[in-house]
Amino acid sequence: MEMTIPFAERQTSYYQENDAFSVKANPHHHRLYHVEFNTDKLEQFFKETTHVNPQNLEYVPYMRFILSQKLASIFGPSLPEVLRAILLDRTSGGFTVGVQGLTTNCDDYVKFGTAVSHLIGPGNFDSMSGTYYARFLVKDTDNSDSYLRQAYRLFTLHTDGTFVDDATDWLLMMKFSEQNAVGGESRLLHLDDWEELTRFATNPLGSYEFTYKSPPSKNVEQVIKRRTFFKQNDKYCICYIDQFVQPETIAQAEYLHDLSASMENSTGTAAIPLPVGDLVMLNNLFWLHGRAPFEKNELLHRELMRQRGMFSYA
Repeated sequence: MEMTIPFAERQTSYYQENDAFSVKANPHHHRLYHVEFNTDKLEQFFKETTHVNPQNLEYVPYMRFILSQKLASIFGPSLPEVLRAILLDRTSGGFTVGVQGLTTNCDDYVKFGTAVSHLIGPGNFDSMSGTYYARFLVKDTDNSDSYLRQAYRLFTLHTDGTFVDDATDWLLMMKFSEQNAVGGESRLLHLDDWEELTRFATNPLGSYEFTYKSPPSKNVEQVIKRRTFFKQNDKYCICYIDQFVQPETIAQAEYLHDLSASMENSTGTAAIPLPVGDLVMLNNLFWLHGRAPFEKNELLHRELMRQRGMFSYA
């Protein structure tokens, strides 16, 4: 269900409007901001980066930051400052932004998403794709070994990076294309909107180091030990996905089952739409995300891009 939060209860700390961009409320979630760029300047960004292609970005890591620098030079130094501030702010931790209909070229989408994300920090290697981002299809039939591509299942709430060594501070998801899709909205839960956070975080199993193993499609053979809950700035954070955590006892399984059920049924869990060409960027430490099931359609087609990475403090 989509949140219906009065405008007065939305986050407003980073509202601004200048000649380059504006920051306002996301209309579908009270904690998220929405960024809109000046279209002339956005066109300038695409024109001045025509020589950059995804292969260049994949093969030469510093080009990802050069692309970000170009975005910042066009829109001003306050852009990276405000985007970083939003993501680090516990009361929000997320925003949406898009290409505003200026392009439907997937290479442009990769460049745009990369430019935005690398204003925040480096992207992690994604073993599923073999580079720093992953593009994947959701369609009518799929033989996947996880819920990621299975269109008609609830993709349960989780955080990314549970089964890798890299810190996974932020997550970016961008919609490339969509046809014949009903349902499938992004489902989001901010930890501070979850009524039973304290109950599960203070349970002794909340700090137990569970084993995480990924399925074959992830191309990761590591076995990782993770605490479900930990604190940053004296606030609870979470690292969790139900599909890959390996309980050792019935009591542990019951705890994990009840944890997932509580989050899925929380009144704080909300479904939000994401238009083609838009992305959502979240602080992965205190936001959980998932996906609502699609309605059955043999012609269903959706393509998404995922990036995830670390905050840069240099």
